[in-house]
Amino acid sequence: MQLGFYFDQTRCVGCLTCAVACKDWHDIPAGPANWMQVQCIEEGTFPQLFVAYLIRPCYHCENPVCLANCPVTAISKSADNGIVTVDKDICLGQKKCGICKECCPYGSPQFGADADAAMEKCDLCRERWEAGKKPVCVEACPMRALDAGQMHLLEQQYGQQREMRGYIYHESIRPSLIPKSR
Repeated sequence: MQLGFYFDQTRCVGCLTCAVACKDWHDIPAGPANWMQVQCIEEGTFPQLFVAYLIRPCYHCENPVCLANCPVTAISKSADNGIVTVDKDICLGQKKCGICKECCPYGSPQFGADADAAMEKCDLCRERWEAGKKPVCVEACPMRALDAGQMHLLEQQYGQQREMRGYIYHESIRPSLIPKSR
């Protein structure tokens, strides 16, 4: 089974409620680490303007490049649910390594303010899944632009679209995201 996200770009207004809820739920201190990022996409010139938003958590890829490139195997992928996690006790940190951040095309690996900070990232609220709940970002979204679940069920419900403004689907790593865009 592979868990993943559905994101409806047509509903997202960039309110950052998902990012704030994530930071609060996981007790992530104020600073550079944001497990759920929201990117603003601006295109065009006046009067033909386009603005949209894109969520940027870890997409828990089927073939994560962060896992393949970690020199100390601090990153693992669950065979049960496909969630990609990092063992902070093994991670060399951004000062000594940082390869995961360099190789991830989605910018998912995050580091705290400390120079020796270990990598951290979205874990799809693994403890919430184990309690039968969806990730906190999904429950917090006031526009209902987010959903999460088993990829095959998300595909049945929302389709198999792979394109969205500001997002590039990489077939070789297969990010676990079903996007909907304009």
